[in-house]
Amino acid sequence: MQTTAAGAARVDREIETLAEFDEVVAVRGSLAGFRIQAVDLSGRTSALLACGAEDAVFLGCALSAEAESKVRAEGALVFPPVPGLPFDPYRGGLYTAEELFTGLVKGYEATPDALTYAWCRRTAADGDVYASMLRSIHDDAVSDALDERLATDRAVGVMGGHALARGSDAYAGAARLGRSLARAGLTVMTGGGPGAMEAANLGAYAAPFDDAMLDAALELLGRAPSFTPSVGAWARAAFDVRERWPDGGDSIGVPTWFYGHEPPNAFAGHIAKYFANAIREDGLLARSTSGVVFLPGAAGTLQEIFDNATPNYYSSRGEPTPMVLVDRVHWTRTLPAWPLLQALAADRPMAARIALVDTVEEAPAALAELARRPTAEGARATP
Repeated sequence: MQTTAAGAARVDREIETLAEFDEVVAVRGSLAGFRIQAVDLSGRTSALLACGAEDAVFLGCALSAEAESKVRAEGALVFPPVPGLPFDPYRGGLYTAEELFTGLVKGYEATPDALTYAWCRRTAADGDVYASMLRSIHDDAVSDALDERLATDRAVGVMGGHALARGSDAYAGAARLGRSLARAGLTVMTGGGPGAMEAANLGAYAAPFDDAMLDAALELLGRAPSFTPSVGAWARAAFDVRERWPDGGDSIGVPTWFYGHEPPNAFAGHIAKYFANAIREDGLLARSTSGVVFLPGAAGTLQEIFDNATPNYYSSRGEPTPMVLVDRVHWTRTLPAWPLLQALAADRPMAARIALVDTVEEAPAALAELARRPTAEGARATP
């Protein structure tokens, strides 16, 4: 069962795996009203011929000609797989690093991630409305899968610059931050790319191991400090770490092909990769319901601060969520976002939910403290 925003229970009508298909057929004997996403049903012809399919929708499913003819005759809608694409627009789940980097041994250019970026650039340039539709369907499917993955999690965002190099003290600090947050029971979410984003996902991956593991992993990664000049070497170093320490902790990466020159990092256990950066940015921040930590960054991180501040200012998503800015000098002198954020928050409920700290080590405690503070809005709501 799932719960709607209004709190009313509703039946989950999405079938995203063969196991779910078999269960529905066995229990209900009918697919009426279900939406089947990107499931290979070529081996389930007998089951499809034996059960009803009124008002069902098949999205990118492989069907035998006999099964397709039968379900169409019963009123089902069938959207067939789209040939020649390097991605599945109807996918029912999030990506994994292994999926996006398949074929890395032949070079990054041969991977689904690189091929999808090339397709995106090519179709965006020619303005093809069909390609635009496919991108939109894909991104909506990814959002749906991300909501399912986070249904019961306390997610915290970690934002920061993509240029942060492996081997630097700042990279190590961001990794320790991710580890601390994960060990506190929070689901770490990042923009899913390199730099500070990768570091935080790495820290969450390292959370189940002893502290020495992260130190050793940082040393290994430092041998390929950046995704330039070689994305392949950079990615292989991450997979080497994962091979040496398998079954690490989970976290979420939310990258975009809009910034296709920034590859996804391999330490996020689940990757929600989007074509549309605006949907990606807003969705990442909106789903960071336990707050966001902003590490030093440039234009992108600055944009994220105020993208997050706007709904907090208007309380448009409910009570304001915590915002912790790390590095006093950076956010008051280099890029003085903190004074503006303070001025914006003055006399608003969000004033109780913002903090500036000097070091990354202070961020987890600051985040926890902000979450405990009552806001003026919260106090008014207390009986």
